Amino acid sequence: MSDTGTHNYDALLLLSFGGPEGEEEVVPFLENVTRGRGIPRERLKQVGEHYFHFGGVSPLNRLNREIIDNLQTELADRGHQLPVYFGNRNWHPMAEDTAAQMSRNGVRNALVFATSAWAGYSACLQYSEDIRRMREYLGEAELAEINFTKLRQFYDHPLFIETMARHVRAAFDTLPEDRRADARLIFTAHSVPDAADDAAGGPGNGNLYSRQVMEASRLVAEAADVDTWDQAWNSRSGNPATPWLEPDVVDHLQQIHRDEGVTAMVVCPIGFISDHMEVIWDLDSELADAAKELGVDFARVDTAGATPEFSRMVVDIIEELLRDAPPARLGTHTLSGCTVNGAPCAPGCCQVQRPKSATA
Repeated sequence: MSDTGTHNYDALLLLSFGGPEGEEEVVPFLENVTRGRGIPRERLKQVGEHYFHFGGVSPLNRLNREIIDNLQTELADRGHQLPVYFGNRNWHPMAEDTAAQMSRNGVRNALVFATSAWAGYSACLQYSEDIRRMREYLGEAELAEINFTKLRQFYDHPLFIETMARHVRAAFDTLPEDRRADARLIFTAHSVPDAADDAAGGPGNGNLYSRQVMEASRLVAEAADVDTWDQAWNSRSGNPATPWLEPDVVDHLQQIHRDEGVTAMVVCPIGFISDHMEVIWDLDSELADAAKELGVDFARVDTAGATPEFSRMVVDIIEELLRDAPPARLGTHTLSGCTVNGAPCAPGCCQVQRPKSATA
């Protein structure tokens, strides 16, 4: 792991995707998400229907604030005097505005926790781009520079795996008792174009995103004592002719119900740290409706982000960095370590052209 060499960190920034918190915010939020792609506002209103269904409110900002509350408690309990700031890529509080406030408050050497466990452009490299953009903004505003150290990935951290396994067991317990033994566990994560997954990890280490997701799924299933499980994907968008990671989770449920007679399922959103729109719409609405139509009993696993264990994990990772200790981990795939000021993890890693289609 590389860092500034001083270990004199004076703040922690939780850096996330962002989400609207009212109907009037939906289209401006989606304009930020799709910036540079020239998508008409009328099309964005159509894309935003999932948000309008929930009054224009994504749960993400609320859940991130819960993570921050837990982090502040955990840091204080361990004697770390680190104020925790909150910044987003696509909606308020915007990362640039937060960086400016941090600079005015005298922060000069900040840790950054990105709310994604994975490799890939959207899951990793884009957060590094956010950090570079924050630094550029500080320069343009003639504010004091901040060194930002982005904490390592954590897809196979023991506390993350343990928490998700506990949630899997709890979800099984909600099914009718006579169907639990035969219920199928299906893990799902956000699908990406095949080309983007090929680029994740860089030359000679491609498909790192999907390999990390599937390894995390395996580790959680083993920890939950579940022998039979499937990997699926959700939330694909764009040109139907463009190959994306498959199978889609709804298509997969329909297939295993038809071909294998599956009558109960537990879906685990392994790819999502907290509930996004892709969880509460794609899984809690579309997938749940498909299960009901088929007569399949359905249970959805809780995400890990708002638990105290998740914040313990974050502080454990901080303390690893402070001690120059090896990462606590259960997996074997490449794990990107801490990087400074938006530096890429490795030459060519996750370099892929941004998608040109809107996403929900």
